[in-house]
Amino acid sequence: MFVVGNLLAALARILDIVLTVYMWLVIARALLSWVNPDPYNPVVRFLYNTTEPVLQALRRRLPLFFGGVDFSPLLVVLVIVFLQRFAVASLHDLAVRFAH
Repeated sequence: MFVVGNLLAALARILDIVLTVYMWLVIARALLSWVNPDPYNPVVRFLYNTTEPVLQALRRRLPLFFGGVDFSPLLVVLVIVFLQRFAVASLHDLAVRFAH
């Protein structure tokens, strides 16, 4: 059963890394929204293309504009932190149980 434990531990770590990278992409996108970046810049386009599907889906379901400020990136970051603390931690704990 240690193989299953190692697999779950690896999956937990990969999920943690993916969520962390995506959180930083959302933060970078939010910071770029404070300035007027060149929309044709490849970095700006990458950030927009990777974060907009999630942000747009969230905006459609919840009205997150208050006083002209978009709070959807903040909510995405909070959801990511929750997933890291709950889902990743649960996977890791399950992996530890299988390893013993």
